[in-house]
Amino acid sequence: MTQTSDVDVPVLIVGGGGAGLTSSILLSRLGVRSLLVTRYPQTTRLPRGHILNQRSMEIFTDMGVAPEIKAKGTPPENMRGVAWYSGLAGGGPEDGHGRLLGFVEAWGAGYTDPDYIAASPEPCVNLSLLRTEPILKSHAESYPEATVRFHHELVGLEQDADGVTSTILDRDSGETYTVRSSYLLGADAGRTVAELAGVKVTLHERFRKLVSLYLAMDLSQHLPGDDSVLTWVFNPEYPEHLDFGAVLVPQGPERWDRHSEEWLLAVSRPDLDGSQPEKMLRWASEALGIPDLDPEVLGVSEWYLERFLVEDFRAGRVFLLGDAAHRVPPSGGLGLNSAVQDAYNLCWKLAAVLAGRAGDGLLDTYSAERRPVNLNNIEASTKSVSGQVSMASALGLSTGKSAEENWAELSLFWEDGAPGAAERRHAFNEWLAASTLEYHQHNLDYGYVYESAAVVADGTGKPVSPDEIRLYQPSTRPGHPLPHAWVERSGERLALRSLIHGGHFALIAGEDGRPWIEAAEKIARARELPLRSARVGLDKVDLIDIRLAWQRNRAISAQGALLVRPDGHIAFRSIGAADDPMAALTAVFDQILAVEKEA
Repeated sequence: MTQTSDVDVPVLIVGGGGAGLTSSILLSRLGVRSLLVTRYPQTTRLPRGHILNQRSMEIFTDMGVAPEIKAKGTPPENMRGVAWYSGLAGGGPEDGHGRLLGFVEAWGAGYTDPDYIAASPEPCVNLSLLRTEPILKSHAESYPEATVRFHHELVGLEQDADGVTSTILDRDSGETYTVRSSYLLGADAGRTVAELAGVKVTLHERFRKLVSLYLAMDLSQHLPGDDSVLTWVFNPEYPEHLDFGAVLVPQGPERWDRHSEEWLLAVSRPDLDGSQPEKMLRWASEALGIPDLDPEVLGVSEWYLERFLVEDFRAGRVFLLGDAAHRVPPSGGLGLNSAVQDAYNLCWKLAAVLAGRAGDGLLDTYSAERRPVNLNNIEASTKSVSGQVSMASALGLSTGKSAEENWAELSLFWEDGAPGAAERRHAFNEWLAASTLEYHQHNLDYGYVYESAAVVADGTGKPVSPDEIRLYQPSTRPGHPLPHAWVERSGERLALRSLIHGGHFALIAGEDGRPWIEAAEKIARARELPLRSARVGLDKVDLIDIRLAWQRNRAISAQGALLVRPDGHIAFRSIGAADDPMAALTAVFDQILAVEKEA
């Protein structure tokens, strides 16, 4: 069917946040033209979505934006963990102010945790969307394949067998125009696309209302520590705040320690009202225990801890990403990361289908792979929220106790020899250990596994982990992310996963795996598939496993091979040689790419 329209483009992206801008950049780098529209006049003006985990940083490295994000983000020495303090100043016993009650390493402890170093060439980074989005927008706008239009709003869409016709409102001029696209990506946080596409919501629940205050203020005289990316404060002087306390996140932009120029401060009470900033500031002052707090208010946002999931991330030619498809409580920082990883999963598949290298069935694997991962994220984050609710009680604090009683409970943390002190400290140590469910969720962040038609199972059993959330265990079993290894060629060191950069498949073979290499390269030439190949090992290979990291995790023989997808997940594994590598890989590519066989 032929449709007339004002704009004709392969992909229309609706939404200019993390998911939408990431999709624009990825599609451009894959040679796919796109138009991005967003109803907002500019990128976000409030800090949110600040933790970028290792998987997202790997994606940003592939996209070419990681250096700028690292340069603007928190230095590693200032993001080693999370701290809990007593009231910072004024009121209560003088020796109780600013007491460190507990500390736990978080998100790789500034890339010093051996598990995180071994897992990925990239550290976690702390940089909120307030500063990440402008970087992404600038990169998106730099590609000739992309058009980016802020203050343009989707107001209607219709699908047919051949594409999507969308109506867009130019919010500056008040005029509308139509866009004809083969596919539409809904990355608008669920505001419009899902409803217009008829997508059903299967889960939506709100837990708690919070207010985030974006403030310019000097806390250097009050905060004693410099290595916390999150600081929780519980001030016994105002018991009404003790069920949540207050959480501080430095925002830079030049300093990321106690001298940070800007801060995000979150508070929660049943009677919160973000439309009354003066009242919010008074409550913030009470929750922190700083009577003379007098910051400059840069912004106020009112929001909810919630969980949300749609039934299917695909509706015909419409795909949902990020908050349009799923929302998680902020514990663990999974919201933005999941959005970026949605885009990474989907965009190479769209590029393959649009280029005629893959069938439509490949696009069905997007929801099949990403929905279970995001459901798992929602469940884990919800469990973490339950742990946050128990913080005050783990400290012995209660809204039902007086200020004097609450101070007496906290004094057990610094009065050596006091009755019950050792027991209280140990009980809170146990709570801190439980909090690693949020702050050391390494397998949740990094080790998630895909199961779909785009993964060729090899019949091996799923590895058994002692902790499915905290402990990432590298594996080359199909569906798993490619294990990290530093390898060398001609004296140059590179990460093994860099073979997939730019949307490439990677065929990684053992020392005697040349038949696999030759077969893969022949298939790639015939099908015009982007593919890189290498034998990896120690002797007479293309890439030298100089640290033996690949040898430790590869689980294939010298005659074996792996096929890695452009999103870094293993699609196929042959532990040993094959009688006919050409036939084996042909069948593998046919399955992965949903290629219909001729009758």
